[in-house]
Formats: sequence, C-alpha cells, structure tokens
Amino acid sequence: MTPQRAEILSLEGLGWLAGDEDALTRFLSISGADIAALRAAAENRDTLLAVVEFLLNQEDLMLRFCETAGVEPQALHQAHRALGGHHDA
Repeated sequence: MTPQRAEILSLEGLGWLAGDEDALTRFLSISGADIAALRAAAENRDTLLAVVEFLLNQEDLMLRFCETAGVEPQALHQAHRALGGHHDA
C-alpha cells in the first residue's frame, strides 16, 4: 500500500468515526484530543496514524469500518505500516 492510499484510508476511517458518536467519543477519550484539535490536525500524518492504530485496537469498530469501507482488515495493517507504524497495533 502506498503512503497516499494509506492516508486516504485513514481519512475514510476518520470520517467513519465522525459519523458514529460512540466511536468518536471512544477515540477522543483514548487520544486525549477534542473535536477542535482533531479538525485542525485531521490531515497530519500522526493523526492519521492514530486513527488507524485506534481502529486496529478496537476490533468491533475495525470490523464495522472495514465492512462499511469495503476493505479487508489487512488493509488497515498495511496502512499502519505505510504511515510509519513500527509494529502492528
């Protein structure tokens, strides 16, 4: 997976999280960010990596996102590596 495709997949994940209030609340709680900070940093590579790591560590959300996005969970692992993640989350 290219870094550009990984960024797109992560942005799709962020958009999906934003559409699910419970999922977004979980992400904000774990990340320590608030909505304003998240909006400001939405295209920052660290933020995109955090979204992918969050989804990888929340299996229920990961599976729901992958189903909605039409991708296999393996794609998130590939995106994690392409965005600079050092270990599978």
